[in-house]
Amino acid sequence: APAQSPTPAAKADDNGEAPAVVRPPAPDIKGPSQPPQMNVPTRPKTIAPAGPQLEKKEQIKLSGPKVVRVEAPEQVEAPRRRPPRGPGGGNFGGGGAGVPMEGRPPRGAGNARRRGGDRRDGPDLSAGRGWTAADLAEREARLQRSGGYLKQRQNQMRSSANAGQTPAKIGGKVTIAAPFSIKDLSAATGVKGADIVKKLFMQGVMATINSAIDSEKAQEIMIDWDIELEVAEAKNAEEQVAEQFAERERKDERARGPIVTILGHVDHGKTSLLDRIRNANVADGEAGGITQATSAFRVPVTTGDNEKFVTFIDTPGHEAFTAMRSRGANVTDIVVLVVAADDGVMPQTIESISHSKAAGVPIIVALNKIDKEQATDANIQRILGQLAEHGLNPTDWGGDTEIVRTSAIKGTGIQELLEILDLQAEVLELKSDFSGQAQGTVIEARPEGGRGNVANILVQEGQLSVGDFIVMGRAFGRVRDITDDRGNKLKSVLPPLPVQISGINDLPDAGDKFYCVSSIKEAEKAAEQRRDRERETQLSQPKLTLDNMFSQIAEMDLKEILVVLKADVQGSVDVLRSEIEKVGNEEVKVRVIHSAVGGITESDILLAEASKAIIIGFNVIANAKGRALAEDKGVEIRNYQVIYHIVEDMRKAVEGLLTPDIRQEVLGHAEVRQVFKVSKVGAIAGCYVTDGVVQRDAFIRVTRDDV
Repeated sequence: APAQSPTPAAKADDNGEAPAVVRPPAPDIKGPSQPPQMNVPTRPKTIAPAGPQLEKKEQIKLSGPKVVRVEAPEQVEAPRRRPPRGPGGGNFGGGGAGVPMEGRPPRGAGNARRRGGDRRDGPDLSAGRGWTAADLAEREARLQRSGGYLKQRQNQMRSSANAGQTPAKIGGKVTIAAPFSIKDLSAATGVKGADIVKKLFMQGVMATINSAIDSEKAQEIMIDWDIELEVAEAKNAEEQVAEQFAERERKDERARGPIVTILGHVDHGKTSLLDRIRNANVADGEAGGITQATSAFRVPVTTGDNEKFVTFIDTPGHEAFTAMRSRGANVTDIVVLVVAADDGVMPQTIESISHSKAAGVPIIVALNKIDKEQATDANIQRILGQLAEHGLNPTDWGGDTEIVRTSAIKGTGIQELLEILDLQAEVLELKSDFSGQAQGTVIEARPEGGRGNVANILVQEGQLSVGDFIVMGRAFGRVRDITDDRGNKLKSVLPPLPVQISGINDLPDAGDKFYCVSSIKEAEKAAEQRRDRERETQLSQPKLTLDNMFSQIAEMDLKEILVVLKADVQGSVDVLRSEIEKVGNEEVKVRVIHSAVGGITESDILLAEASKAIIIGFNVIANAKGRALAEDKGVEIRNYQVIYHIVEDMRKAVEGLLTPDIRQEVLGHAEVRQVFKVSKVGAIAGCYVTDGVVQRDAFIRVTRDDV
């Protein structure tokens, strides 16, 4: 196309400005067809949320207390920095004494604080002077609701420290195991120990926080705090084992032979009679026959075609018999009382009768030494009369006591005695279980060289075998070996057989029960708890005295006061026994279980402990061993010199009027070794102090043979 000439420039207007240039429109150039377009996919449509939409967000309105006014913050002037002080001038101090430091106003000039005015660092009380009562109440409520960090931290630490302590809740039902002290009662019930002691003091009972308290008294005083106290007898592992044995099924129960104990006076032939019984049943080819250390043995008794066994327990005397019974071991079925036909009834014979009657064991009398010349019919009838006086009425006189005439030297009456013992066993219907684990009683124990601690035991139930785990009182272990009364080694035994075992860690007491358990841990646990239980019981058990006898009568429903009576002469014994037994009423009786002439012996103390009796001595005392034993066993001994005082104290004990009196204080004991006679002075006794102290101007009491 031909070129177009540009449009000529326009002339300037009146103002002298150049006019706008007008350009012609671009020509429409027509060419070939447009190039092909690319296939671009269409974009997806934007998904709009369903539901109504708010075009404009609503403004959130805050709710809160109404603002009364807004106080401007108090303008507090920043404290000025003090320059360091020095001892003198220069850069470190100032101008010396009396010269003000640089940058500090002179003393007394411009002091904003006046005498009696507000402290600069104290709280500004002017801010709340214009507040109303409602403002102050609202401010106080806000302060109480707000918990500071320090207070919260203290509460957290206090709660974490007491996390393991659960405060006792006073009231309701509380269970406690006996025996317990006031401290234990306070911990179990939540009642302060001082309050319990105060309550007891108001009732006339003096006690401390560590004093023992009986169950009935504790239940009585806990009523004031609305507490129902339930006292549960604490059962240790040994008692639990004993309960399991008592409740077990008796699968193989059969009749057994009797267990017999020999008692009697010294030199009446007990040892000779036992030797005769044992030697009559030992085979001729067995040299030695019986181990001398064994304190129990058994002999066969043939009646017709049946052969049975009678077990004999050879105790040193009635002291050991009573010591076993005091521990709850009723081992003996029958007592054979040996009486010499040439001597008659003696003091230890009477003691043996009293001990047997207290145990409730039938007595068979062996009238020994019948082959001597002094054993005439007259003496025998006199002895039978003496036995009848002590409650053993012979069958020849219409009584029920069997009298067997024996001779240990000639062997007279030995077989008859064994047959009577077997017949008595049939009357008693004695039975034992021959299956299951074994249990029985300890006869004695001692250390033996090469074997350690050994124990002579009597198997009463079950089967005992080598390797069984055993517990007996404070001792436990595993049965290492079993030896019978003839020294034979056995692998297992059945009742009622006395044997000797080894393998225990300690020596048990005579009369302790033994049980076979399933593991050594169970045996050890029972033995340890037995030791702990004995210690706790000894510390918490109140002493039985004549002063507190009436309180125990009222609380324990005790119907009898048992007395062991000792005097210097037989006439005093008869009078005192008659007068003491007259004391009593319809509810409480006084019974003398043993009376004899002589000093108070260890046998009397053991009898009193086993029977829970009081010992009364008239013009007699106890020896040093007896006093120590009585203190250890908790048995009270009361000494008198006037019969009327004994009767009066017993009557007061029954009526509950007995009060503690001033007793004789013993400073010490001395033994007279030599007597010197000096003119114008008299007799001088050269003494050896056995215990205690001897003071000048002290009163003395002279006794001979504890009388």
